[in-house]
Amino acid sequence: MRQAVTATLSVWGERRFGYSTLKDSSESLLDERKLRPGLKEDSVIEEKERAENEQEQLEAVLGLPSSPVEDTQQTGSTEPSDSTLESCQDHKKSGGLEASLSGPKNIDSVGRKGSLGALPVQRCSSLGTTAPQWVPDSQAPACMKCGSKFSFTKRRHHCRACGKVFCVVCCDLRFKLTHLGGKEGRVCVTCHSTLINRTLRKDQKKVWFADNLLPQSESRSANSSPIHRSASHTQRAELAQAEVTDLRAGDEVRGLSGNSSKPTPPKDLPPILTSTGVKGDYTLEEKRTESSLLEELERGLAEPLVFVLNANLLAVVKIVSYVNRRCWCVMSKGMHAVGQPEVVILLQCLPEEKRFPTDIFNHFIQIYWDAQTAAGKLLNHLSHSLVSRGFLGNNEHAGFLYVRPTFQSLEGLPLPVPPFLFGLLMLRAEAPWAKAFPLRLMLRLGAEYRFYPCPLFSVRFREPLFGPVNNSIMRLLVDFRFYRYTLPTVPGLVVDLEARSTCIRIPKTRHPELLKALNKSNERVLALGACFNEQADSHLICVQTADGQYQTQAISIHSQPRRVTGSCFFVFSGALKPSSGYLAKSSIVEDGLMVQVTMETMAELRRSLRDMKDFTVTCGKIHPAERQEYVHIQWQDEEPRFNKGIISPIDGKSMESLTNIKTHQRLEYKANGKLIRWTEVYYLLKDQHPNGLNNHTSHNRLTERLARAFCLALCQSLCLLKEDGMTKLALRVILDGQKMEFLAGSNGQRLPALYHDCLNQSLTSVVQSNSQYQGLAACQLELIFYILEDTS
Repeated sequence: MRQAVTATLSVWGERRFGYSTLKDSSESLLDERKLRPGLKEDSVIEEKERAENEQEQLEAVLGLPSSPVEDTQQTGSTEPSDSTLESCQDHKKSGGLEASLSGPKNIDSVGRKGSLGALPVQRCSSLGTTAPQWVPDSQAPACMKCGSKFSFTKRRHHCRACGKVFCVVCCDLRFKLTHLGGKEGRVCVTCHSTLINRTLRKDQKKVWFADNLLPQSESRSANSSPIHRSASHTQRAELAQAEVTDLRAGDEVRGLSGNSSKPTPPKDLPPILTSTGVKGDYTLEEKRTESSLLEELERGLAEPLVFVLNANLLAVVKIVSYVNRRCWCVMSKGMHAVGQPEVVILLQCLPEEKRFPTDIFNHFIQIYWDAQTAAGKLLNHLSHSLVSRGFLGNNEHAGFLYVRPTFQSLEGLPLPVPPFLFGLLMLRAEAPWAKAFPLRLMLRLGAEYRFYPCPLFSVRFREPLFGPVNNSIMRLLVDFRFYRYTLPTVPGLVVDLEARSTCIRIPKTRHPELLKALNKSNERVLALGACFNEQADSHLICVQTADGQYQTQAISIHSQPRRVTGSCFFVFSGALKPSSGYLAKSSIVEDGLMVQVTMETMAELRRSLRDMKDFTVTCGKIHPAERQEYVHIQWQDEEPRFNKGIISPIDGKSMESLTNIKTHQRLEYKANGKLIRWTEVYYLLKDQHPNGLNNHTSHNRLTERLARAFCLALCQSLCLLKEDGMTKLALRVILDGQKMEFLAGSNGQRLPALYHDCLNQSLTSVVQSNSQYQGLAACQLELIFYILEDTS
C-alpha cells in the first residue's frame, strides 16, 4: 500500500462448493434377464465386502475393538455427494418437464425407477438394528439411487444398513449401527436420513446456517404441505426451529429462499466447510468452539476457515498481518451469483480478542438478501451499507463505505475472484458524507491513516473524522436532511489542478449523463462531483477542525513530487458582474474548485457542453498586470478503465472497459434441486453501447430469448455441470446480418461437444423462428449465467 503525505495474502484460489444433487437418469434400471454377467473384478470386490461385513458382525458379537471398515477407494477424482435426503420407503421418483417463458421456472427430473422391485427391501423398523441381506454385485450393474453405471473406476459400495449397492457418491456417509455393536458403518444417504429422523426423538442437536434458515429437505419434512415462496413469516420462523443432527458430506446444504423473509441473526458460529483431501469432496463441521478455531488461525494455517452462511454463500476468514497490523480478513464467496461484487472486510484485531466478528457474517447475509430481492440495490465503488446499533460492539458503528482498490498493496491477502470491493467501517457522524459525498470521506480516511488514497483496513472504536455539517459549501449543493437532491456525478469526469492551469476532462461516452445533470441544474450555477483521479499524484482533501470549520489540505503519494492534484468537485457560478474588472475568478474551496464567471460566459459554457465542444475560461483581470490562469474543459475519447481483472469464462478474454448491464435476476430456471440464473450481459464491441444500438429494443428482446433458450437447453444437465465445477457459464453471441455464431464455455474452456450440439440447435431455432431479427446491426454479446442450489 502506498503511504500518503498530508500537507498543511497468498491469493485464495477458487474453491468449489461440492454439495450437489446428481442428475436423475431418465432410463429405468435393466431387468434381471438383461443384466450382464458379473466381471471378475466385481466378484472379487463382492467377496471382499462380504468378508468385511462378516468380520464387522463377528467383532460386534465378541465385543472386539476394530477399526472402521473402508471400502475400496475410487481412483481419480471423487464426485460430490448427493444432497437429496429421502425417506426409507421413498425409492421411486417421478416428475414432469414443466417450463414456460414467463417468470422463474421449475423443471423436475424425468421419472425413473430407483430400485429393483425383485430385491428385498429392509424394513425401517429394523433398519440399523439387524444385519441386512446384501444384494449380489452381479445383480447391480448400476447405482440403485442415481443410476450411474459401474465401471473399473466407479466402484460398488454396499450400504451396511439396507444391503443395497450404490456408488461412492450415494453411499459415502457413516452412522453408528446397532448390529455392528455401535460401530460406525458405511450407509447410503437414504438410510442416513431415515436413521437421523429416528434419532431426533432421543438426542436432538440444532444445526443451523448463518441465515437461520433450514435446508430444503428438512423444511419439507417439518410440514407435509409444499413450501411456497408466499409462505408467511410466522410459518417460516416455525420451520426454522426444526432440528437435525450429524450433518456430513452427503447431507443437503441449503437454506430457504431469502425472497420471503429477512434472515434473523444467529447466536453461534455457522458450520465450517472442510476438505476431505479428495478433490471436490467436502464435509461440514458444526458446534466447533471458538477457542479451537482461533488456535488454528493463530497457527497461521495455509488455508482460511470457510463458514457456510447459506446454501450459496460462504464467508472465508483468516487472520493476516497487513501493513504491520494484525487484522481479521473476512471475505464473501457467492455474491457474484446475485450480480453483486464480492466483499472483503479487513478489520484490525483488538488486543487479546477471543471472539470472531460474527456481526460481519450477518451483514454479508443482509447484503446477499438485498441484492437478491431489491432490484438495483447492488454495491459498487463509493456506495455504502448501513447496520443496526451495537454492530461490532459499538453503537457508533454505522456501516461500511465500499471502495475499489487502486494504489494499495494487496500482498498477503486471500482475495476472491474479481470484481470485489473493500468495506471501510464508518461511524454514525460520518454517515451523512457517505450518503451525500463519499469521495470526501474516503480521502479523509486516507489522510488520517497516511495511506493514499485510503486505507483498506478498518479500526473499531475510533474517533469520528467529521462532526455536524455546519458552514460547508456542500450545504448549498446537497440536502443533508432528506437527501432529496445531491451533487450529481458524471462517471469518468476528473479534474486536474496544475500550476496556473486547470483541466476538467469528460469522456465523450458520458455525454448523456452530463446532459441530464445540465438540464437539472440552475441557470446561474453548474456544480458537478468529480471521480477519484488515478492519473494524479495527489488529491485535495477537506478536514473539519475541532471548532467545526473546514480546511483544505492535500494528500499525496509518499516520496513522489506533486505535479497533478485531483479535485473532488467543481462549481461554475454566474454571479460575477461585468463591472468587477475580472474576466473570471478561480479559487480552491474545501476540496473542490470554484470558478466565478459572468452570465454571458455561463451561457457559452452551457452551449459548449451541450454540443460536446471544448471550452476555455480565462481567469484574471480584464487588463492583466500578471500572468492569467486558465480553466479548460476537454472531451476525451478514452475513459478511465473499469471492470479490471474480469475475464471471460469461455477463453479468458479480458472484459476490461467493456460495457455490461446487470439483469437483476429476472430470468432463472430450476431443475433437479439446482437453479440456473442469468445475471448480466457484456457488450464486446467498443462502440457498441446498449442505448446506442440500432433497434436496441429488438436486440434486447433477442438477448433475453437467447438466455431463455440457453437455460432450457442445459436445465437437465445442471447437476452434472455443477459436479464438474462449471458453476459460472458464459454464452458468446456474434451477430452479423444473416450470420450468427455461438460459443459457450466455463473455467476458461469450451463446454463439451455434448452440450454444444444441444445449444446450437436451441439457439439457432430462436433466430430462425423470428424474422424480425434478420438484418439487425452487427453486435457481439456475452451472457453470464450461474448454477446455484435451489433454496425455494
